[in-house]
Amino acid sequence: MSSTQTHQLQVKGMSCQHCVKAVTKAIQHQDPEASVTVDLPQGQVVVQSTLTRDAVAQAIAEEGYEVQN
Repeated sequence: MSSTQTHQLQVKGMSCQHCVKAVTKAIQHQDPEASVTVDLPQGQVVVQSTLTRDAVAQAIAEEGYEVQN
């Protein structure tokens, strides 16, 4: 079992609660236990999950949002 990690990502393109739900759902589809916090004004997503940072970034990107760095 992998340990939980915290990933902080800058994400472009999120502007509303629908975006928050889409990003959260995409991540929790990969890890149902993931904790996802989205700060829309800052464009920041903080995820506590067993997923790797790359897996989290890919899940967000597949929803059509741009993960920076």
